[in-house]
Amino acid sequence: MPKKQLIGIVVGDKMQKTAVVKVERLKEHPKYRRRFRVHERYKAHDENKEYHVGDKVVIEETRPISKDKHWRIIQKV
Repeated sequence: MPKKQLIGIVVGDKMQKTAVVKVERLKEHPKYRRRFRVHERYKAHDENKEYHVGDKVVIEETRPISKDKHWRIIQKV
């Protein structure tokens, strides 16, 4: 089974070996059918601290690395 992959923007890189990635998606209101943006922030593993704020990256789901870190950064887009 392939692992989930998401595309987002790095919004925080102050932690050691961790970056915060914001992923936006469009959601539709069930009754009014209006589409609106929602976002989620994921903590992703960045071993060599090579990604910085503003970078567009691909993150992939992985085994739990810490309490709330279950993603790792694959590449820059």
